[in-house]
Amino acid sequence: MAARERKSPLVNLIAGGSAGFMEALICHPLDTIKVRMQLAKNVARNASGQNLSFLGVGMRIVKRESPLALYKGLGAVTAGIVPKMAIRFTTFQFYKDVMVDKDGKPWKLNNLWAGLLAGVTEAVLVVTPMDVVKIRLQAQRHSMADPLDIPKYRNAAHCAFTVVREEGFGALYRGVGLTSLRQATNQAANFPTYHFLKGYLQRLQDITELPGYQSASIGLISGAMGPLVNNPIDIVKTRIQRTPNPEGLSGWARFKDVNGSILKNEGWRAFYKGVTPRVLRVAPGQAVTFAVYERVSSWLDSNSDRFKLATAAAK
Repeated sequence: MAARERKSPLVNLIAGGSAGFMEALICHPLDTIKVRMQLAKNVARNASGQNLSFLGVGMRIVKRESPLALYKGLGAVTAGIVPKMAIRFTTFQFYKDVMVDKDGKPWKLNNLWAGLLAGVTEAVLVVTPMDVVKIRLQAQRHSMADPLDIPKYRNAAHCAFTVVREEGFGALYRGVGLTSLRQATNQAANFPTYHFLKGYLQRLQDITELPGYQSASIGLISGAMGPLVNNPIDIVKTRIQRTPNPEGLSGWARFKDVNGSILKNEGWRAFYKGVTPRVLRVAPGQAVTFAVYERVSSWLDSNSDRFKLATAAAK
C-alpha cells in the first residue's frame, strides 16, 4: 500500500477550513451549553428541585433566550476556524516531518509529540483570543428574540474591541497557558488515536482511503479522548477568561485564586461540570472535522493536476 503524498499547506488550509466551518455549524449549541454549565456557581435545577441535565440546560436557554441563543459566540468561532484548522493540520505535518532521525525514520511517539506541539501553536496564535471573545458572548443571558434587550457585547468584533478598550490587548490572551495546555493535551490524544485507528483499518481492508463513515467513526473516538482527561483545565480556563482582572493579578496568581475558589465553594466535582456536553461537543466535532477534511483533501489531491493545467492555460 503506497503512502500518500504529503499534503500542501494550501490543501490543509482549504480542507481544514471547510472541516472546521462544518464542525462549528453543527456542534456550536453543545459548546454554549457546556460553557453555561461550567460558569454556573451552583448546579442548575428545575422547578421540582432536580438537577438539570445538559439537555435541560439547553431547553432552559431556548425557553428564556430563544433558540438563537445556542449560537451565541458563533461569529468568533467561525472567524477563527479557518486559521485554526490550517495551523493545526499544517503544523502537525511540519512537526512530524521534523521529528525524524538521520535516516528519515520517524521518532517514537511521533504523532503524539507533533499533536502536542500543534495544539500549543494553535492555542497561542488563534484559539486563546477566539475563546475569550466566544466565552464573553456565550455568558451573556439576554433574549435574542427581544430587540430591546441589548447586551454589553453585540457581536464578536464588538466584543473584541470592547475587551481591548476596557481591559487592554493582553485581556485577549487571558488564560493562554491553560488554553495551550488544553489544546496540547487534546491534540496529543486526538492525532495519535486517529492515525493509529486509521492505519489499522487501512491495513485490515488493504485500502489507501477510508470510507467517510469510517473516518467519522474513528474521529468520534479520538475526539473523546482529550475532554475526558483535561476537563479540569478547561473549567479553570473558562472561569479565568469569563471575568475581567481588575486587581492585575499574574496568570499564576489568577490560576491559584480561581482553582482555590472552586475547591472551597463548589468541591472537586465542579472540575467536571460540563464534561458530558463537552465530550458530546468535541467528539462529534472531530468526527465531522476528520470526515470532511479527508474528503475535501482527497478531492483536492485528485484534482490538483487539473488545477495546475487550468492555471497554466490561464497564463
